[in-house]
This record gives sequence, C-alpha cells and structure tokens, in this order.
Amino acid sequence: MNPMIDLLNSHRSIRKFTAEPIDQATVEALVKAGQSAATSSFIQACSVVQVSQGERRDALAEMAGNQQYVSTAPVFLVFCADMKRHQLACDMHQAEMQSGYTEQFLTASLDCALFAQNVMVAAESLGLGGVYIGGLRNNIAAVSDLLELPELVYPVFGLCLGHPDQNPEIKPRLPLDVVLKQDRYDDSADAERIAEYDREVREYYRTRTGGKKEMSWSEQISGMLVKEARPHMLPFLHGKGFAKR
Repeated sequence: MNPMIDLLNSHRSIRKFTAEPIDQATVEALVKAGQSAATSSFIQACSVVQVSQGERRDALAEMAGNQQYVSTAPVFLVFCADMKRHQLACDMHQAEMQSGYTEQFLTASLDCALFAQNVMVAAESLGLGGVYIGGLRNNIAAVSDLLELPELVYPVFGLCLGHPDQNPEIKPRLPLDVVLKQDRYDDSADAERIAEYDREVREYYRTRTGGKKEMSWSEQISGMLVKEARPHMLPFLHGKGFAKR
C-alpha cells in the first residue's frame, strides 16, 4: 500500500550481524524515535540501558540462555520499565507517591513495548536488523543487579541491533480473520483456520531448517504452555515495587 506498510510487513528477526559498527549518533537517533511513541498519560516510563561489548554483555548473553548474538551484536539495548523518575517528580512537589499498583506496572511495561517497537522500525528503515531478547527474564534478578537497576525499575527485554548478515524468510503470521474480529469475539471458525495455518508454519520451518524441524504453530504453543512460565517473575516484581496491589 505504501513503503511504510511494506517495511512493517517485511519484519524478520535478525540474529547474525556483520562486524560493521553502528555509530553512536545513529543509536541516539533511534532512541529518540522511540521516545516519540505513544505513552500512557504522558508518563514516559521507559529507560534504555545501552550495554557495550565486553564482560558485562557476555554475562547478559549467558543469563539470557547463552544467546551469543547478545555478545556479538554491534548494539545491545535493555528496555526498562521505570517508575523511579516518577518518585522523583513527586518528591520535587512534596507529594506522597502511591506506588505498587498493577495498573502502573502495566502502563510502564506497555510504554517500553511501544518505545522499543519504534526503535526497531526506525532501525529497519535504515537497513538495520534486530531481535528482541525476552530471555533476560530467565535470570531477571541477576540482570537487574548487573545493570544496577534501583527499586521501581525492572528490565522488560533486550534488543540486538546491527547490519544483517543473513536473509531469513518472513515468518507467516496467523490468518487475519483469526485476529480481526467484527463487533464481538467470534472464534467459531478459528480451529479450522488455525489448522490451515499450522500446515503453512510446518512448511516454513521445514524449508528454513532443511527438514531438521517440522512443527506447527499450535504444536509449538501447546508445548510451551504446559510448562511453568518464569514463576520467579512475580516475587521479583514485588521486590522491585511493582504489581503489589
């Protein structure tokens, strides 16, 4: 329809990068683009920690499940939900901040997601590629300590950025009529449509891996959701002052 929609529809996760660096002025321009994202009630509750290559980055790669591209990507950013500056704003006006609400946790986390998506799209518009790193939450307390994150700040995810050194196929998404509902939530045809989609995803994996992986979307999801999902997150968030009430 237009170049921007074409860019959005061409998104792929890039995990292999050339050695070509990204200059700091570009990084700052990308982060500034992130700041332009929508923010709930103007709270601007996202902070970004840029981590240089070296021992600290290597430690983060190990904490994220030994994802080595965390170590080798030219740029690695950690997006943090940050309500600490809001405490400062209250202190500046001798106001007692009411913190710990689940709504604050949601809005701060959503701010980070919107901010980061702007960064990714801006990067792709420059010919760069990247991949989000939710694996930081595998060892979130250790990541928080390593980055010296104070109370009311927690790491939501990371982002590797660089010049792509691979050209993967675009991963097929769910059928539009499964996602886009009209007037009410009607899932009467979803099982049939997802079965069709499963065949597409199975072929995608088979082609991508040269036959080493053949798995449908529903198989992947059902295998994931029978396991615990980072049960350490809730006590960690409580300890950071989030989602207490």
